[in-house]
Amino acid sequence: MPETENSRKPHDRMAAYLADDLAAVNTLIRSRMASEHAPRIPEVTAHLVEAGGKRLRPMLTLAAAHLCGYQGHFHINLAATVEFIHTATLLHDDVVDESGQRRGRPTANLLWDNKSSVLVGDYLFARSFQLMVETGSLRVLDILSNASATIAEGEVLQLTASQDLATTESIYMQVVRGKTAALFAAATEVGGVIAGAPETQVRALSDFGDALGISFQIVDDLLDFQGDPGAIGKNVGDDFRERKLTMPLIKAIARADAEERAFWVRTIEKGRQQDGDLDHALALLTKHDALGDTSRVARSEAARAKQALAPLPNHPVKEMLLDLADYVVERIS
Repeated sequence: MPETENSRKPHDRMAAYLADDLAAVNTLIRSRMASEHAPRIPEVTAHLVEAGGKRLRPMLTLAAAHLCGYQGHFHINLAATVEFIHTATLLHDDVVDESGQRRGRPTANLLWDNKSSVLVGDYLFARSFQLMVETGSLRVLDILSNASATIAEGEVLQLTASQDLATTESIYMQVVRGKTAALFAAATEVGGVIAGAPETQVRALSDFGDALGISFQIVDDLLDFQGDPGAIGKNVGDDFRERKLTMPLIKAIARADAEERAFWVRTIEKGRQQDGDLDHALALLTKHDALGDTSRVARSEAARAKQALAPLPNHPVKEMLLDLADYVVERIS
């Protein structure tokens, strides 16, 4: 059956609608990731930037600016800024997590080394600040610098909480707000700010990004246990093997009896995993409806994202954003 405009995924429709802007963002990214003195910088950056990702975060910035009627060109700077911040965090995350695969491809730290990944990530952070300063907006600088600090804070919190069975859903949500939702919220908020939108609309865009980012991350954590490895670009159960306490595990552990808790202590806290442990973990998640409950939280956040857009004017982009919130959770149906 041929694909129609309405049958395409919302981020694909948005990419088509914003095609000219995205082309300008890509041109700017390529020019700013160049380095006269250190050729490894564009090599490492290109590996991630050209990896075929959806460019979701920069698209959110462009979409927000369009939705608020922006006529200038600084939304291109801000979209590139958001992509550089995101790429820098991915480079650093893969070193911290000792990851060997991202989006179905070898990670930069595997192809080069940890030192290159960390230093190129630092370079991209610096480039992102140059880009946002060029807009001349102190408020934009405030929003994106705060988001950068919050992302780092979330990653450090995850480092200390990930293998501690005392980690609560509240702590998990704090991690998610930091490592994922902060950049989603900043990406949409700065699009409204650069357009000079009314404060109610700027706040609505920020709230939309926050809720969408939380839903997006919870769904990713769910897909780790029930997704298609080809579609998610990693193996099912990677979070369990890496002993990351995501929402499904936290819910199952909270409902565990003494024997089940001993299993979680051995596999997560002490890291003594053996053949069959993933299957047993999945059985416990099913027994306690941890996956179903987590899915309901993700859907609730997606609904909150849609409600947040109420103050924004009717616009084709608004419809795409509403559809995007639905699509994020459709991945788990």
